[in-house]
Amino acid sequence: MKQPSIITPLSNQLQSVNIFEVGPRDGLQNEAALAPEVKVELINQLSTTGLKEIECGAFVSARKIPQMADSDRVFDQINRTNGVTYSALTPNVRGLESALQHHVDHVAVFTSASEGFCQRNINCSISQSLERFTDVIELASKHKIPVRGYLSCVADCPYDGPTEPQQVARLTNEMLNMGCYQVSLGDTIGTATPNRTAHLLSAILADTSPANVAVHFHNTYGQALANIYQSLMMGINTIDSSVAGLGGCPYAQGASGNVATEDVLYLCHGLGLETGVDLEKLVKAGWFICQKLNILPASNVSRALQCNFHT
Repeated sequence: MKQPSIITPLSNQLQSVNIFEVGPRDGLQNEAALAPEVKVELINQLSTTGLKEIECGAFVSARKIPQMADSDRVFDQINRTNGVTYSALTPNVRGLESALQHHVDHVAVFTSASEGFCQRNINCSISQSLERFTDVIELASKHKIPVRGYLSCVADCPYDGPTEPQQVARLTNEMLNMGCYQVSLGDTIGTATPNRTAHLLSAILADTSPANVAVHFHNTYGQALANIYQSLMMGINTIDSSVAGLGGCPYAQGASGNVATEDVLYLCHGLGLETGVDLEKLVKAGWFICQKLNILPASNVSRALQCNFHT
């Protein structure tokens, strides 16, 4: 049976949007490996754009994710800007202990809303994954380090098919109750559409404040900005995005993955929402890292402005 449409006007209270930049971590871990000095330069450039949150690396197995093997060196070398939070992914206590040694501001843990993806991605059930990062949250709390949660496959799973919104809502609340300050909802394979996003968020926001929820849309099917617009209309004001659209989709060869920060900024600014981010500086940072990777930006905005900003 076809689901009814949900049309919600842009909240009168929503005046600004927080951009959570994931390019140096979630973006680069899906690209060719780069020297740490290049990553440091990217982060330093991003730090001058007005971004307040930059995910810079991951303290994970170098065997599983070799692109993040030098995260310790990256954190040691970046020029930290006051007011900017520099975070890292830390899936276990060992990772968190390393992150603490290198003065990470915030950390993140992750699981999936799909059993199939959880088993294939981190080799355990959803319940086991939650148990695994209980100790991470406890240790981070002792050191007064805020913990963010990532929840993947919130729309569809490449193995299990559609994910029930109530399942996502239940896990979101569970992660928040465990101590995560915010849960980022990941449309991992980029199949969500605005109507489905509306039903998903309706289920979650019935018991959860919009401030505790972020959205992380992939652009595999070109729906990311439409889904972000729907999320903004429903009061979500934290958007995950990746400079230049770094990070392809591993489940659709040749498809784009992370939505480009430049494109999200253009949308938000066009809606009259404050981001505090300088688009021109961000475009330049995107072209810088793409030149190092020998690729073109996946951002439509960046390509449209290349005559002005491409050096």
